[in-house]
Amino acid sequence: MAKAWHLTSRPHGLPTMDNFALRELPEAPLDKDQLRIRNLWLSVDPYMRGRMNDAKSYAASFQIDQPMTGGAIGEVLESTMDGFAPGDLILHMGGWRDGGIIGLDMMPNKLPAEALAAGMTPQTFLHNMGLTGGTAWIGLLRVASARPGDTVFVSAAAGAVGSAVVQIAKAREMTVIGSAGGAEKCAWVHDLGADAVIDYKAEPVLPQLAAALESLGKSGIDVYFDNVGGEHLDAAFATANDFARFAICGMIDVYNDSKAQEMKYLVRTIPARIRMEGFIYTDQFIECMEEFYADMGGLIASGAVTMRETVHDGLASAPGAFLGLFSGGNIGKMLVRL
Repeated sequence: MAKAWHLTSRPHGLPTMDNFALRELPEAPLDKDQLRIRNLWLSVDPYMRGRMNDAKSYAASFQIDQPMTGGAIGEVLESTMDGFAPGDLILHMGGWRDGGIIGLDMMPNKLPAEALAAGMTPQTFLHNMGLTGGTAWIGLLRVASARPGDTVFVSAAAGAVGSAVVQIAKAREMTVIGSAGGAEKCAWVHDLGADAVIDYKAEPVLPQLAAALESLGKSGIDVYFDNVGGEHLDAAFATANDFARFAICGMIDVYNDSKAQEMKYLVRTIPARIRMEGFIYTDQFIECMEEFYADMGGLIASGAVTMRETVHDGLASAPGAFLGLFSGGNIGKMLVRL
C-alpha cells in the first residue's frame, strides 16, 4: 500500500518529528478523472512551514491527521483522466507520499517529451523549470523589473531560488552580490558567476555588503531579492540607491520565530523612494508561463543556468530533508528521491 506523511499536530517554532506520522493510504478503484501514480521525486520547500500553521495565507493550511501535499514528479500507473496514460511522467502536487491516487485538484501536468528527449532530468521540473526557477525569474524580471546594468543583492544565494536569481541576473549583464552561509556555499555562489559574495555567518551583513559595493565601485544596490528578511533586509534598506526595487520572496529567518522584525534603516524607504513588493509566483505564472519555459529552457540548455541538488533518499527521509532547510542543510535544491 502507498504511504504518506501526515501532520499530526501544529508545530510551535521549529517542527520536530513528533509533528509528523507516516501512514498507509487506503487502496481503492479509480473514479472518473483520477490517476494512480508512483512518485519518483518529492520537493520540500520553506513555504510548507507556513502551511503547518492554522492561519489564513495564500496556501491552504495542512489539516491535522490528513496527508500533506507538495510538488512531486510521478509516473502514471493507471488513468481515468483524459490525456494521461500509463507510463506518462507528470509534475503534480501530490507529494509527501510514495504513490496512491490523485485527482484534478493535484494539478497534474505531463512533462514535455521534447525536454526529456533532449536530456533534461525529470527533477529539473521541481527546481529550475518549476516552482523555484519560476519564482526567481518572475521575482527578478517582473516584480523587481531588473535590467542590464543593475546591481542586484540576493540573500540565500546558495539556495534553490537564490542560485537561480544569481544566474539569471548574470545572463542579463547585471552585477550580482550574493549572501550565503559558510565557505562551501560562498564558493559555489562565486562559481555561479556572482561578482561578490558575503558570508553572513562570518560577520554582520551590512559592513560586508558595504565593503562589497565599494570593491565593485558601486554606489549602492538597485535590486534586492529577499529570501531571508531580518538583518539582510535591513542591510538592503541601508545600501539602496534611489528608486531601488525589492522583490520579497521569503523570510526564512522568521518562519519558526514569532519575534517582530527590527528594521533600523526602514526609514530610507521614503528619501530613496524604494519600492518593495511581496509576491507569489502563481500570481503571474500563467500569463508568462510560455515565456518562462522558453527563456529558462534556453538558459539551461546553454549552461548559463545550472543547479546543485541536495538529495535525501527514501520516503522516510522527507521530514528530515524539510527540517534541513532551516539549518542550512542544503546547497541548491533540496529533494527526496524515491
